[in-house]
Amino acid sequence: MNVVGLLPSELEDLAVELGASRYRGRQLATWIYRKGEVDLAAMSDLPKDFRARLAERAAVEVPEPERVTASQDGSRKLVFRLGDASRISSVLMPDDDRLTLCVSTQVGCGFECRFCLTGVMGFARNLSASEIVGQVLAANRLLEGGQRVTHIVFMGMGEPLANYAALVQALRILTDAKLGLGYSPRRITVSTVGLVPGIEKLGRENLKVNLAISLHAGSDEVRSQLMPVNRSWNVETLIAAVRKYPLAPRQRVFFEYVLLDAVNDSPEDARRLVRLLRGVRAKVNLIPFNDWEGAPFCRPALPRILAFQSILLDAGLTTTVRWSKGEDIGAACGQLREPVSA
Repeated sequence: MNVVGLLPSELEDLAVELGASRYRGRQLATWIYRKGEVDLAAMSDLPKDFRARLAERAAVEVPEPERVTASQDGSRKLVFRLGDASRISSVLMPDDDRLTLCVSTQVGCGFECRFCLTGVMGFARNLSASEIVGQVLAANRLLEGGQRVTHIVFMGMGEPLANYAALVQALRILTDAKLGLGYSPRRITVSTVGLVPGIEKLGRENLKVNLAISLHAGSDEVRSQLMPVNRSWNVETLIAAVRKYPLAPRQRVFFEYVLLDAVNDSPEDARRLVRLLRGVRAKVNLIPFNDWEGAPFCRPALPRILAFQSILLDAGLTTTVRWSKGEDIGAACGQLREPVSA
């Protein structure tokens, strides 16, 4: 058993099972999550006999990146080889005083969005909470000079809400202010292709994390062609669920919209998007398509991208063009793919 990925309260329970006090479990949580320490021998304020019993029962394991690839823009793609030889990717993205980590939740993805290379892999398996939290701990261990990841986006390989239990477990550890990693929920974003039941459940968890919707079209006709999931929960059903998602003051729902030449980038597409999001506390991130070998799509010309953005801005929608980082190393949005195993 790997204790990374256990809630602090579960580490307290484990300490009691091993004949120690709950306090020892809290100390263990502090070492792992607050200090990033995985070597039991270094946990100097834990009694030796407790550490010995713990070592017999469990392990403290954080994945080591098998490969780290640097981009010209400062991003780094971390490729992890997991215990079953599966591979996943995380991406570290610096931006001024921010350092964002894009985290994976599955090996591959089963939702087959046509513009996304990860979808070409198909679905292999869900990640455990330890494998999700482990990506954050591993990234922080990689950083120098006391730096640590400042923002976390669940936008890597896989659909987070399709691995719901492990996602929520990881979120609780990441946001635990006393014994977890202590991240503000406002610095964590969970992205989904639009699993309506998952959105509704997440809204009831009181986690207060940001929600991002992979929308990519304002009509069912186009969205169903791009994203098979739309046949289960159409645009109207999806937006109705988004309107019910609890938001803190000044918090907004992010809408991701990959711009595909002559597919979803016309002025009418923009006006349709405006109508769809009317009354929603929204921010739209326009993502010019990031090419990959064999892709059936192209990136629109810059004037077309800016014209699309201009229509949204004129309608009062907060809109940014998000030029993806790491494109030169296959780490940009929609480009993540790793061989499932060696």
